[in-house]
Amino acid sequence: MWIPTELEKYGVVIASFRGTIPHGLSLEIGDTVQILEKCDGWYRGFALKNPNIKGIFPSSYVHLKNACVKNKGQFEMVIPTEDSVITEMTSTLRDWGTMWKQLYVRNEGDLFHRLWHIMNEILDLRRQVLVGHLTHDRMKDIKRHITARLDWGNEQLGLDLVPRKEYAMVDPEDISITELYRLMEHRHRKKDTPVQASSHHLFVQMKSLMCSNLGEELEVIFSLFDSKENRPISERFFLRLNRNGLPKAPDKPERHCSLFMDLGSSELRKDIYITVHIIRIGRMGAGEKKNACSVQYRRPFGCAVLSIADLLTGETKDDLVLKVYMCNTESEWYQIHENIIKKLNARYNLTGSNAGLAVSLQLLHGDIEQIRREYSSVFSHGVSITRKLGFSNIIMPGEMRNDLYITIERGEFEKGGKSVARNVEVTMFIVDSSGQTLKDFISFGSGEPPASEYHSFVLYHNNSPRWSELLKLPIPVDKFRGAHIRFEFRHCSTKEKGEKKLFGFSFVPLMQEDGRTLPDGTHELIVHKCEENTNLQDTTRYLKLPFSKGIFLGNNNQAMKATKESFWITSFLCSTKLTQNGDMLDLLKWRTHPDKITGCLSKLKEIDGSEIVKFLQDTLDTLFGILDENSQKYGSKVFDSLVHIINLLQDSKFHHFKPVMDTYIESHFAGALAYRDLIKVLKWYVDRITEAERQEHIQEVLKAQEYIFKYIVQSRRLFSLATGGQNEEEFRCCIQELLMSVRFFLSQESKGSGALSQSQAVFLSSFPAVYSELLKLFDVREVANLVQDTLGSLPTIMHVDDSLQAIKLQCIGKTVESQLYTNPDSRYILLPVVLHHLHIHLQEQKDLIMCARILSNVFCLIKKNSSEKSVLEEIDVIVASLLDILLRTILEITSRPQPSSSAMRLQFQDVTGEFVACLLSLLRQMTDRHYQQLLDSFNTKEELRDFLLQIFTVFRILIRPEMFPKDWTVMRLVANNVIITTVLYLSDALRKNFLNENFDYKIWDSYFYLAVIFINQLCLQLEMFTPSKKKKVLEKYGDMRVTMGCEIFSMWQNLGEHKLHFIPALIGPFLEVTLIPQPDLRNVMIPIFHDMMDWEQRRSGNFKQVEAKLIDKLDSLMSEGKGDETYRELFNSILLKKIERETWRESGVSLIATVTRLMERLLDYRDCMKMGEVDGKKIGCTVSLLNFYKTELNKEEMYIRYIHKLYDLHLKAQNFTEAAYTLLLYDELLEWSDRPLREFLTYPMQTEWQRKEHLHLTIIQNFDRGKCWENGIILCRKIAEQYESYYDYRNLSKMRMMEASLYDKIMDQQRLEPEFFRVGFYGKKFPFFLRNKEFVCRGHDYERLEAFQQRMLNEFPHAIAMQHANQPDETIFQAEAQYLQIYAVTPMPESQEVLQREGVPDNIKSFYKVNHIWKFRYDRPFHKGTKDKENEFKSLWVERTSLYLVQSLPGISRWFEVEKREVVEMSPLENAIEVLENKNQQLKTLISQCQTRQMQNINPLTMCLNGVIDAAVNGGVSRYQEAFFVKEYILSHPEDGEKIARLRELMLEQAQILEFGLAVHEKFVPQDMRPLHKKLVDQFFVMKSSLGIQEFSACIQASPVHFPNGSPQVCRNSAPASMSPDGTRVIPRRSPLSYPAVNRYSSSSLSSQASAEVSNITGQSESSDEVFNMQPSPSTSSLSSTHSASPNVTSSAPSSARASPLLSDKHKHSRENSCLSPRERPCSAIYPTPGEPSQRMLFNHIGDGGASPRSDPNLSAPEKAVNPTPSSWSLDSGKEAKNMSDSGKLISPPVPPRPTQTASPARHTTAVSPSPAGRSPLKGSVQSFTPSPVEYHSPGLTSNSPVLSGSYSSGISSLSRCSMSETSGFENQVNDQPAPATVPGYSGPEEPARKESKTPPPYSVYERTLRRPVPLPHSLSIPVTPEPPALPPKPLAARAGHLENGTRRTEPGPRPRPLPRKVSQL
Repeated sequence: MWIPTELEKYGVVIASFRGTIPHGLSLEIGDTVQILEKCDGWYRGFALKNPNIKGIFPSSYVHLKNACVKNKGQFEMVIPTEDSVITEMTSTLRDWGTMWKQLYVRNEGDLFHRLWHIMNEILDLRRQVLVGHLTHDRMKDIKRHITARLDWGNEQLGLDLVPRKEYAMVDPEDISITELYRLMEHRHRKKDTPVQASSHHLFVQMKSLMCSNLGEELEVIFSLFDSKENRPISERFFLRLNRNGLPKAPDKPERHCSLFMDLGSSELRKDIYITVHIIRIGRMGAGEKKNACSVQYRRPFGCAVLSIADLLTGETKDDLVLKVYMCNTESEWYQIHENIIKKLNARYNLTGSNAGLAVSLQLLHGDIEQIRREYSSVFSHGVSITRKLGFSNIIMPGEMRNDLYITIERGEFEKGGKSVARNVEVTMFIVDSSGQTLKDFISFGSGEPPASEYHSFVLYHNNSPRWSELLKLPIPVDKFRGAHIRFEFRHCSTKEKGEKKLFGFSFVPLMQEDGRTLPDGTHELIVHKCEENTNLQDTTRYLKLPFSKGIFLGNNNQAMKATKESFWITSFLCSTKLTQNGDMLDLLKWRTHPDKITGCLSKLKEIDGSEIVKFLQDTLDTLFGILDENSQKYGSKVFDSLVHIINLLQDSKFHHFKPVMDTYIESHFAGALAYRDLIKVLKWYVDRITEAERQEHIQEVLKAQEYIFKYIVQSRRLFSLATGGQNEEEFRCCIQELLMSVRFFLSQESKGSGALSQSQAVFLSSFPAVYSELLKLFDVREVANLVQDTLGSLPTIMHVDDSLQAIKLQCIGKTVESQLYTNPDSRYILLPVVLHHLHIHLQEQKDLIMCARILSNVFCLIKKNSSEKSVLEEIDVIVASLLDILLRTILEITSRPQPSSSAMRLQFQDVTGEFVACLLSLLRQMTDRHYQQLLDSFNTKEELRDFLLQIFTVFRILIRPEMFPKDWTVMRLVANNVIITTVLYLSDALRKNFLNENFDYKIWDSYFYLAVIFINQLCLQLEMFTPSKKKKVLEKYGDMRVTMGCEIFSMWQNLGEHKLHFIPALIGPFLEVTLIPQPDLRNVMIPIFHDMMDWEQRRSGNFKQVEAKLIDKLDSLMSEGKGDETYRELFNSILLKKIERETWRESGVSLIATVTRLMERLLDYRDCMKMGEVDGKKIGCTVSLLNFYKTELNKEEMYIRYIHKLYDLHLKAQNFTEAAYTLLLYDELLEWSDRPLREFLTYPMQTEWQRKEHLHLTIIQNFDRGKCWENGIILCRKIAEQYESYYDYRNLSKMRMMEASLYDKIMDQQRLEPEFFRVGFYGKKFPFFLRNKEFVCRGHDYERLEAFQQRMLNEFPHAIAMQHANQPDETIFQAEAQYLQIYAVTPMPESQEVLQREGVPDNIKSFYKVNHIWKFRYDRPFHKGTKDKENEFKSLWVERTSLYLVQSLPGISRWFEVEKREVVEMSPLENAIEVLENKNQQLKTLISQCQTRQMQNINPLTMCLNGVIDAAVNGGVSRYQEAFFVKEYILSHPEDGEKIARLRELMLEQAQILEFGLAVHEKFVPQDMRPLHKKLVDQFFVMKSSLGIQEFSACIQASPVHFPNGSPQVCRNSAPASMSPDGTRVIPRRSPLSYPAVNRYSSSSLSSQASAEVSNITGQSESSDEVFNMQPSPSTSSLSSTHSASPNVTSSAPSSARASPLLSDKHKHSRENSCLSPRERPCSAIYPTPGEPSQRMLFNHIGDGGASPRSDPNLSAPEKAVNPTPSSWSLDSGKEAKNMSDSGKLISPPVPPRPTQTASPARHTTAVSPSPAGRSPLKGSVQSFTPSPVEYHSPGLTSNSPVLSGSYSSGISSLSRCSMSETSGFENQVNDQPAPATVPGYSGPEEPARKESKTPPPYSVYERTLRRPVPLPHSLSIPVTPEPPALPPKPLAARAGHLENGTRRTEPGPRPRPLPRKVSQL
């Protein structure tokens, strides 16, 4: 039986359990589990990482741990009873574990490895703590290390700052909020601002002296020198180097490393230098011979200097090499370092050996203990300590020192009978009172052990030597008395013996007779003469002699005056035991001289402080001894002396001696009667304050009151102990009187001078320190009342003295911090005074930092959950006094601008934070009763309203993200908990007081606004937290968002009809709340939208406002990442359910459906945008959203925004064409007007014209980059029209040049034809805009099917590629997966006209093949019925699928959805017809390319011919004969008669083409392929015979090629069209360059009536041996051209021929043509003869000419062309053709004549001189043609293909080969006679000018090589209907209103598009 557990509540899994049994719980090793029940060795419970899954597990798998249980029962909470640091460590490491792995994924390797090390360290430390064998100190140390590492890791990972107290986490519920704030702030500051070290140390390590010629030992002396004060500031660091310049004792680091200690921050400046003096030990002269002298001397060698500032830049450990200098004159050695510092270059130079000193220097910061810890290696190896000179800045009690510093300064000596000056050496000894030399008390410096004697260095031949060598004599105190120092002077000979001769001595005693030591300062000592053999061991002989020139002993005055020799030293004593001060000695020995007491007490103030503190206890004993001796006489003097000593200890230098005085008072003070005198004198001073003029002394007394009271209290206690408490009442009265005097003095206002206020300030500063002393003698309440009275006597006038006000506040602050205030009884007494002063200061907004600190301390003492009556009463007082002013203060300081300096800003944030913490503390402490009292305290509704507005505003400020640092989540949660509690209290007041007739919009709006931003806070979004953090927050506070959401709903329901005030203003905020992914919150808040719709419906009959606001806000909120699929479903379901019974249900459902669909698209858009690279998904999604905004929502501004988002995506993906189309959408919304537009997106404020111009130029640039130049040309023309209309010729010129450059690019640059792919997206896992839809996609350059498939699979990595092309069934549509179906499709251009026209270059045609494609085709062959194995063509059907898109490609996207699909099955016969048509077209193309030499080699043609003629695989066309020409088939398929005829016709046509192709092949075939050609010819005759073609050659011979004059001539005339009205004409057909549909929104093509101007481009042929014929281009009219013609191009049409023929002429011409014999009759193979002007579009009649007779001359090939491959082809002509004809071989077909054209009879045309083809950029230049030969003919004459040029997206017409609806301008003359030699209208003299003209005219286009092939001969022409094909429109076609002599042809219109809406001010 399962029973609940009592003790077994918490455990750790010690072995993994798989949980495979029923109800088993799967556990991993290390999981923590909470146990609920137990039964027979099994537990039931859950893992803490996933508390929702409960199950059973074996008890043996779990190690139990002690834990305590909170909230026993269903929702019990188990907390392990282990050390809180261990608990924190465990949970933190778990959180880090997952994040640590993420670091690796994100490639943050550095942090990953650092965190790994830290985690390992923490685990090690955790083990040590768990073992529990640590000492208390060690445990504390380890916890410090652990918490430091935890904080570091949390900071690095962006986790929360943890508040700690004594290394343990703090529960914010257990401490006040102000205390929590301080803990957080302390940890934050500690993290942010490292504390500047006040103490610094310099580490010096000597490496070596680098010098070329050393050879002698050296001494190196380091010291610190202050160049400002010109004195050394440290002792010396002394070390010896060997002859190689290396330290003599390398194994002893302390001999060559030193630490210069205790440098203050003030000493880290530029003018502190490290000086290095180097002394050599050796011969007198550096260059002397080695044997010259055996005695060694100390001699100057060099000096180096370095500023300490050079080390401040970084703590470099690299060795420094210092330059070593030597003084020019040896006598200046003593100041060489000063000269180097001052850069007096004349006095020193580099040492002769150019030496360098290698040292390592490092500055260390922090106190010495910290340095020892951090740089333990330095100290463990050994380092010498070099102190500062004298005492450090702070003297510590117990510090024992007795150091005498002697500086050997200089000497003045006589020559002593020598001719030159002496070489003087000084030797120093310390001699004690017994005459013995003291051993080892002379220290040369740290690093070298002390010596017994000292030898100075020797200056050569110098009787006034200056040494300036500093020595330290650490002589013990007991040996000081009676000791003296003796200096001996010797002359050092430089002779061979090297003798040192003694010639004098000096001495100085260390202590005087009266016990004073040698005074500090410089002493001039007498040099006593003596001989070498003088015995100085007997000290008594010379000690009686005078030693200094300032002191004379006996009657030796005369003798002393005679001596001229002197020796100077400077002494400085640093001792804690000895004094040099006689006054100090006199005071201490006061009993020996009672008469000097008054004088000694007076002189005490003049004694140096360090002397007093050295003898502090003795001095105090002396003072109280004197007081006991005679209090009447000395009471005042002793009091003053005591005040002086007390104030001395306030000095920072002696601050550490305060504990010494405290110890003295507690343990050594014995003045039991002193209190009477002290109180008496103190009261006397206080009473005199108001009258005294000079307040300085009184202020000194007041400053010392703390210690005076300590002495009074201790004295009274001693007296009570001694007397059993006598005179208690008398003592109380004395104290009361004293404080009465104080209150009187404090209550006085300062009049005039500020001296009184200064005294008041001094008193207040030190008064709080007295409280603790008074508490030793009085009851708490008594002291509290005394203090309250005293503080209450302060004047409250604020303007008196600001400094005094600040001191008052400080006094209040110290009172609150004092021990007195912590007691509840005394606190209740003091609180009113404290609050009174705070209120005054806050009201004036003064001293806010201090006020904040005081308030924090007040609240720190009021603990949470303190239900004591006293606490509740205190809260009452605080609420009444401070709540209002506190709110105002927070509003005031948060509205101020933040200070600029960082220090001030930190202070500002601290103050704000502290006030906020105080407010939160107060609100948290308030109970129902407090709130009720507060709300009842307002007299009027206005007051209540102001209060509520104020507190709501403050709460909004507290919620701001910047209120607390980002990692203060703990603080934010506490603050939010307080805010929501308060809001729940205040909402009642809102309901009761501000509804119905008292409704106040402002306050309700403020309330809702606060509630919304509360819910939206980042710190409350629990979904973003780690599971453990989320669990903790929910356990402690619950989900505060839901609570506030319920409150919003409740308040909304209370509003009633007032809801209308908040519609639509609150829709956005409420929508933002519902988007938060919290189900409960959503369920509460979404119904409010139904309510809003209902009320809006009541008010206005619709809810347009609600709809508009919802849609606007949804876009911005969802793009920020809010909302999800669940929300969409919930929104839909909740609202649909709500509106079921509403009368307005239909419109409501419509709104909900619209919003839901918008959400679907927005969610898809957001998901796509998360991906890194721009892919089709992103673009497709944006297009879907853009369409939705335009068509369904009609949101113009959003539509335009998404246009630009799509444009940016295209640019990023380098889809420049699509980018241009996208921008066109915006361009179409604008007009060429001067309407001003506001600033929008990246556009400045400008007119509509300017913006449209800018857009045009941008679009042209993108079309150019996308190689879509035809579209660019259209826009160039449109904008050029605008420039022209404004006469802006400068820009017009640029635009025309740009247009010309685009034409050039069409002809020059290569364009790749993209492939197209059909993609089906099936399955529910695809985004909404793709789901179960099919698209056609335009591939990238060079992208084939495999590459495209791979790209799609990369974009959709979870998709499955379908391997068939069949339509999927419903199961695939509904599958929870992604299926991709991809196959290639063929584009079907809408207009075939340009593609079928002969002579149009491929690089023009290629554009029309793959642009403006709506329709795509996919063929799938299959067999129907039984398959004939002998001939499979009989049953080979084709399933043809046609796909129609919603928009043409390319467009605003690379893919568009398929709108419609048509499936047609083609019979085997139809299939055969199409195969043959395609093959014929392919052959024609190859033959044409071969003729025009566009092919590099002939192989493609060879292979194609071989494949058709020798069809070995499938049997060739004979299979078709077997299948379809047999009797059975014809009888069984009578309906196919026409088709069978058509098939036969195609087969015969193929035979003709093959024969023609073989003729071309024979001409170009290389020699090695001749056998193959012969084989092909033979097989061709076999093939012909199989087709039944017997008389084919006769047929060919019957129609020879007719070349007048034996040679074909090709000429072109470029005649610009007239700009007159007569020269314009409407061409009734659709331009191949007009946009079939730019997109579905385009109201019209960009330029359906823009200028349809035609440019004529020509080029020179590269061939010089053949001349190719070409078709003429008609010209409607002509205009004289001044440009010289190209010498290779001439035009000679007779003027009569250029006139428009009459109607009868036209018919006559047709008849003539038809009556000609086959030999004479020309036939147009490519272009038909003209029919009626009313013509049909070409593509309506493809393949319709099957019934026409083959001989019909009016049929043209394009009518049959289906395959859009180039069909321009012809046979070469010339002499070869003529020769072939003459020799009876295969003859070239005849050249067809130019068909005549009709034109208006009224048209007036003039003959013009020819202009060079392709040179003129003028509008409407078209080509003309003459069949007549001309005088001049160049072998290089080019055959030219006129160029169709323009943009596919406009109505700009292009130059056509033969415009059927235009006048030809001449008539072909067809006869055998040569044409006349002269041409009317052609002036002879212009010919040479044309020949000479080499430079093209301005704006000329490049001449292109375009060969014009000869058309197909009549015998190979394909019959067609009489109607000619549609042609591109003429320039400016739309400007003419009607057609003359013709009717307008109806053209199929483009797809319907909605009219563009005007953009309102966008």
